[in-house]
Amino acid sequence: MKLHSAAANVCLRDNMVNQFGIQPAELLNTLEWAMNNRSQPEKHQGNAPVLENSIEPVDLGKLPIPHHYPQDRGRYMSASIIIAEHAGIRNVSFHRQFVRDENHLVARLVPRHLRTMVDEAREQGDVVNIAIVNGADPCLLLAAAMSFNESIDELTVASSLYQKFYGQAMQVITLENGITVPADAEYAMCATITIEDDDEGPYIDITGTIDDVRKQPVIEVHSIHHRNNPIFHAILPALAEHHALMGLPRAPTIFSNVAKVCDCRDVVMTSGGSGWLAAVVQIEPQSADDAKKAIMAAFSGHPSMKSVTIVDTDINPSDPVRVEWALMTRWQPDKDTVILSNQRGSSLDPTRTEDGLTSKIGYDATIPFGSDKKPYTSVL
Repeated sequence: MKLHSAAANVCLRDNMVNQFGIQPAELLNTLEWAMNNRSQPEKHQGNAPVLENSIEPVDLGKLPIPHHYPQDRGRYMSASIIIAEHAGIRNVSFHRQFVRDENHLVARLVPRHLRTMVDEAREQGDVVNIAIVNGADPCLLLAAAMSFNESIDELTVASSLYQKFYGQAMQVITLENGITVPADAEYAMCATITIEDDDEGPYIDITGTIDDVRKQPVIEVHSIHHRNNPIFHAILPALAEHHALMGLPRAPTIFSNVAKVCDCRDVVMTSGGSGWLAAVVQIEPQSADDAKKAIMAAFSGHPSMKSVTIVDTDINPSDPVRVEWALMTRWQPDKDTVILSNQRGSSLDPTRTEDGLTSKIGYDATIPFGSDKKPYTSVL
């Protein structure tokens, strides 16, 4: 059966915690646990759902790939992850992919692990075999969205999440080009990152601004497999799901860093910060300098962040109105603000300098330590 449809707004924070049957703060703890307790996926036995159908000859035009905004270069796959294997290393990550023609894509590879893998292969005159997966389980999407300082196989992080939430390891199969993919995905494509570059962009990025045109690697797609009646996953750029998948995997590293210096309870990457540039951190202060220490630890946990606000446990960090209320009733600008100059910034921040530096700000919106809490407590 080959009825294709599309879905968006799948991986929202509330959707995922409801599916997994956990509290929001538990999701951060589980993501951190999975990073540190990785497990191998298992080979799927029998017929894999993702191999139920194939599109022959290859024609990306038969997939419901959207053209998101008039300013975009064209149709883009925004929720498709790339699984690459080269020189004994596997990487799983998100990269937007412009549909150039029926069997070619141009992918924006930011300077992280996959870009390094491709550059090293090209130096040897080699290509990189990959799989493009769409409609993967949220466990794999969360793992693919994580950033690590070292080369970590994200499939092993996803398999631990499967084990935690579903009670079994992630089931995988091997495509005809030797790349391992989840057996339960909606789509899986065999492809190669070639030695050719082509124009990619303009594209509306996570901040809602137009990203530049760059020369980026061309991907040749060799085969397309899909489930019966597949559902194509599309992330709408600069909106809630984009923010969630960018921000949620960063929250555990912030949480972990802050928890080393004080009693951290929750971390929320804000939509106003595009799920990347700003966070609210909830703590239970045990000393007068806990909030300041939390600010510095939070920036260390996510160096791309530009602003962080520290709140008490009676403030819902995901409610921007309550966070602003805490600022207006508990924060003194001259005493409760940390400003850092000449800091490493994010490429998503258009105010950064040419050498990539920016300033950062931290707000202590907690009740002054040791004070009578009654004047600072809302009855609403």
